[in-house]
Amino acid sequence: MSGVDRRAFLKQSAQTVGAATILAIKGAAPAAAHSGLTDLTATEAVAAMTRGDITAEAYAQALLERAAALPQLNAFRVLDGDLVREAARDADRKRAAGAKLGQLHGLPIPVKDSVNTRTLPTSYGTAALRDFRPAADAAVVKALSAQGGILMGKTNLHELSFGWTSNNGTFGPVRNPYDLGRIPGGSSGGSAAAVAARIAPLAVAEDTWASIRLPAACCGLTGLRPTYGRYPDEGIMPLTTIFDQVGPVARTVADLALFDAAVTGEAGPIDPLSLKGVRIGVPRRFFWEGLDGEVERLAAEALRKLTDAGAVVVETPLPEIVERSPDVAAAIISFEAQASIAGFLARSQAGVSFDGMFAAVSDTVKTLFKALALPPNRPSREQHEAALALRAAMTAQMTDWFARTGAAALLFPATMVPPPPIGAEDEVTIGGARVPLAAAVARNMALGSCTGFPSLVVPAGLTGGGLPVGLEVLGLGGSDRALLALGLALAPALGRIPAPKL
Repeated sequence: MSGVDRRAFLKQSAQTVGAATILAIKGAAPAAAHSGLTDLTATEAVAAMTRGDITAEAYAQALLERAAALPQLNAFRVLDGDLVREAARDADRKRAAGAKLGQLHGLPIPVKDSVNTRTLPTSYGTAALRDFRPAADAAVVKALSAQGGILMGKTNLHELSFGWTSNNGTFGPVRNPYDLGRIPGGSSGGSAAAVAARIAPLAVAEDTWASIRLPAACCGLTGLRPTYGRYPDEGIMPLTTIFDQVGPVARTVADLALFDAAVTGEAGPIDPLSLKGVRIGVPRRFFWEGLDGEVERLAAEALRKLTDAGAVVVETPLPEIVERSPDVAAAIISFEAQASIAGFLARSQAGVSFDGMFAAVSDTVKTLFKALALPPNRPSREQHEAALALRAAMTAQMTDWFARTGAAALLFPATMVPPPPIGAEDEVTIGGARVPLAAAVARNMALGSCTGFPSLVVPAGLTGGGLPVGLEVLGLGGSDRALLALGLALAPALGRIPAPKL
């Protein structure tokens, strides 16, 4: 089958599956219809609403009922159903009037509660800002709204985005839909839990060091941290001046591509890349070391599937400097966090200083912040400058590595462990040894933050205990659309994982 024929076949197959789903929904009883609607991907749902197969109001109602049925997840901090329904009715009126419809027509999108929204309060997960109402939407929210997206509430998160678990001391822990006793990952845990639980097909997350990718891996999702600067960061509370990036979590790579097109305006089609002959870097040292047995097994099985599909493994060693990426990330974030937050509060006219806000922070985050990011424990200016220099050298050396090897991307386990239990804030056990939580869940993700290169997470499978494990696929800076094209090929090769049993 030629490349053109194959693309046409895949497109026709997708349309057939989507149409069959909608026809089944039309003929189903109300409860069953709602179940079918919540299983739609964002791409399928937007297409169905644009064609008029379903109304935006009916779709929004199905998602809202799903959210109401799953309060135990604690995925949302604020969710105003009336606002969502009215926005959906407005979308239906626009379609009926023949107005030009956006790429996200009628799609309700949960937004992490560290991203400013004008119509709903933005707390950043902390008590002092519980009722803070920003004067304007964040730039990314404006971009999504301009394409017909609907704000579907604000999702719960790790307080101040300063942690890995989304165990929020003020608003309660977010729970993993695959196991309610496990973390969904942090800090964007609420966004990931909502998408995995079929409350929405696509949500806004935000990543300093792993906060998109870790929740995606823990909840069996796809997630994209774009090349630094690809998406606007105005209206997002930063922990650093050089790491923070908003981005999507979804159940399919196609929905990540939809989000990317809506935000950037780069709307041309992205075709799946053939895996035959694609060179994929597999950094055995560091990134594949010290893994939990189930993570190692699933990652190895995934790699075998990709090589069976024709991918070529490149084991050229990475520059040794990349092994310092966790220390570099920690130094930069710890030095910059207080000043970044304080400056943002002032610019946003939040009505509270850093000190006033920090006085009401929960004990766990307060203790961690003091230990890492406040004097006398905060890194010195000299240590910060040294970390910046290492970061620049790391980025240059990795750019050279991609050029020398011709690799399309690196591939490695996103985390060292499956989702840990709620309450494991300091350490986890791997192979009988105690390992710091930060290393276990975020060691491998530091490279993407330090270099600013785009990073995609895809599910590798479920452990014997039913917990998701993810792979990170890291590309060269600026290769976001090529990385998404690779992701579109990886998904069918790896196979889908089952939905959580809720």
